[in-house]
Formats: sequence, structure tokens, C-alpha cells
Amino acid sequence: MAYRLLRGRRRTLGAIITAAVLASGLGTAVAVQADRPPGSADWVGTWAAAPQKPQQAGVTDQTLRLIVHTTLPGETVRIRLSNTFGTAPVHVTAAYIGRRATGAAIAGDPVPLTFGGQPGVLVGDGAEVLSDPARLAVLALSDLAVSVYIPTDSGPPTEHADFGNAHQTSYLAAGDHAADADGAAFTSTTTSWLFLSGVSVQAKHAADVVTLGDSITDGTASSTDTNHRYPDFLARRLAAQPGPDRLGVLNEGIGGNELLRTSACCGASPSALARLDRDVIAQDGVRDVILLEGINDIGGDAADAPSLIAGMTQLVAQLHSHGIRVLGGTITPSFGRPGSYGTQHTEDVRQQVNAWIRSSGMFDAIVDFDQAVRDPADPRRLLAAYDSGDHLHPNDAGYQAMADAVPLDEL
Repeated sequence: MAYRLLRGRRRTLGAIITAAVLASGLGTAVAVQADRPPGSADWVGTWAAAPQKPQQAGVTDQTLRLIVHTTLPGETVRIRLSNTFGTAPVHVTAAYIGRRATGAAIAGDPVPLTFGGQPGVLVGDGAEVLSDPARLAVLALSDLAVSVYIPTDSGPPTEHADFGNAHQTSYLAAGDHAADADGAAFTSTTTSWLFLSGVSVQAKHAADVVTLGDSITDGTASSTDTNHRYPDFLARRLAAQPGPDRLGVLNEGIGGNELLRTSACCGASPSALARLDRDVIAQDGVRDVILLEGINDIGGDAADAPSLIAGMTQLVAQLHSHGIRVLGGTITPSFGRPGSYGTQHTEDVRQQVNAWIRSSGMFDAIVDFDQAVRDPADPRRLLAAYDSGDHLHPNDAGYQAMADAVPLDEL
């Protein structure tokens, strides 16, 4: 499957090696523009998670071993650390990456990561930093372990946690164990990704699809440690496509997220419009976005159809201005859920917005998620076989059906 090189400017973040102020005594990193000759490898994301406001206490004198699942292969790798919602700088003094074996153990020797040639970095409050490129053969659809040692109090950590659970087990150890290959010291676990928001690889003939949305994109109610979110199933479909051109998937869903407003839920995540630059446009290698937003605006904040349509129109216009195609996802059913999500009014607004998504011509293509998971006998509801039990979030089979509904020839 070939992807299209689009009109519009190319984003430059993928060509920036790193820009950071290092901790006192470690020196200063300089932003370097890496101009690459035609046909050379570009930076593309192989994994990502949207930063969220802290929902737990910080860490002190601890090593985080964060497990992530890749979507694209490459021979060179770098990571992105985010202190987006921090109130003070975070001091990282050691960072390593390796292929995960089992649990917290790493296969082979962990690869050290540097920042401007130094082993540590001070991540300023509100800032993100990129590591220098490091040689590591990254496989598609495999697990990486990113280890970060933080010696002093980090303060409340920027993290990613879908209702407190990112559905992936990661590990913590007391003291500096970032260079350990075995996992013996990692005696505590977490289901949040702390500070880590992206992993990228250098690859030829590759690009990314960003899935932008709320908890349904993030994977609420999917099975932990199985990678059964709909973007995971989509990544498997794309990896199975023949040909040299490859598409990865970056999951930028946040539990409770809304299109128009800052959510009162789950760490008060900024709206999709407010986080568009950081979570989509600035990502490495983005060519397409699949948008699935709106149910929390309707069910949580009683937004009307004209407001949602105006918001989606603005989001598409901004992405098109950066040469990014947008696939509009129809909003999935929530009738029967207790409270405002399960009312006929919510259903009526959902149907109005979905009719516009299907017929307006605003989007480059349509992904009819609604049709994929609704009950044909009662289209207001999720099909029982796809319902996790809360009448809002699909189960693993429902997420598979959503991924199967994505028209790959439109990516």
C-alpha cells in the first residue's frame, strides 16, 4: 500500500535533533537542523501517548521502566520526554532503551540515551525534550522498554493514564537501575506512562496515522497488556499490507476528552482543538488523522450539533493547512448508559452530527465507526457482542470491529 506525499509544508520537528537546557554542570544542548538529502530516512513516530495533567504523586530516587508497543520498525531511535503539565523542572540523570524480553527484563544490553551528548537533561516545567538519535534495531509490533532515572523529587508527573489505567503495565525500581538488563529491581508497577510521550525511528517510505479522540480511542475497557485498543488493531492491519511503504499509528486518545471544552474528567485534559498543535501537528511523520470526538461534548456538556459541526470544521481546516488529511469518524452509540449519555436528546444530537460527517464533504474520507459497532435491531445502542458492559465503551471485539471499519485505501 502506498501513501500519498501531500501538498503543503513539511513539519520540521522531525528534523530537530534536540532542544533542551541541561542540568547545571551537564552543559547545554543546541537545536540542530538536520537537512537530509532526498531519499534518506526521515523521523516517524512508532509510538505516542498524549500528555495529561498529573493524577498521582511524583517520584524521587526511582527508575521508571516504561513499556511501549511499536508500530513501525527502524534502526535508529529517539524518545520524547514531556513535562508539559509540570510546575517545576524534572531532573533526569540517566536514560536507556532496549527491546523488552518479559516483564521488566530487557533482551540484550540496554542502549544509553543522551541529550545534546550528555547522559542527563533538565526538562523544564511546561517543556518537552528529545533525546539524541541512538542505534537500536526496533521491530514493528514489538515491545520496547524505556528506562529513566529521576534522583530528586519530580513533583506531580505529566503522564498518560486512561481513567488511571493506560492498559499497559510498566515498572518502577528504587534507586538508579536504568542500565539494568534484568528486571529484578523493578518490584513496583504502574499502569500509567510517566513523562514519556513519544518514541520515533528513522525510516524510509514511512509515515504515520494519528488517531485523535477520547477514551474510545484511548482504549478504555480493553484488556490490559494485550494491545487491543482500536489503534492497535489498525496498526496490525497496516503492518500486514504488502509493499515497501509503511504506515504507523500514533494513539492520541485521552479518556474524557472533548472536542470543544477542557474536560472536567480524568485530569482535565485540554480539548482536541486546544491540543491539536502538540498532539498531532508536531508529531513526527504525520500524514493522516482519524478523528473520533464528540460523545463527551454531547453527553457530558450538552453541546449542540451546530457547535460540534463548527468545531470539527475548524479542526479540519487547521490540519489541512499543514497538508494533513482528515478521516471523519462517526460517533458511536451510548444509549442505555446511566445519566446524560443514555438519553434520547444525546442520541438525537449524535445522529445530527453523524449525518453531517457522512454527507458534508468536509472530510477526506469517512470511517463509519457507528455502523461498525451499533446494534442493527436498535441502532441507538452498541451491539451486545461489542459492549464492554457500560453501554459506551466497546470491548476487545468491538475495538477490532472499529479497526476493521477503517478504509486502508484512504490512508
